[in-house]
Amino acid sequence: MNQPLSPERVRADVAELLDCDPAEIAPEGNLVDLGLDSMRIMALVERWRAAGASSLEFPDLAEQPELAHWTAVLTGRTA
Repeated sequence: MNQPLSPERVRADVAELLDCDPAEIAPEGNLVDLGLDSMRIMALVERWRAAGASSLEFPDLAEQPELAHWTAVLTGRTA
């Protein structure tokens, strides 16, 4: 069962891969500095494509690895 992409879903998916509480992720914090590597970013790309973001590409996320940016790209809303 896929949840629709929402700011909460984006935050929860990132937190799951970082093995932390979603509240610990600052919207403007660098996710790579928090431990998110390219393999995990690619896993998120695939997960979110399957959830409806079919045009999402790796550079869309990797070029600005911040939760606020990713949330805007995926949902059009802020984190």
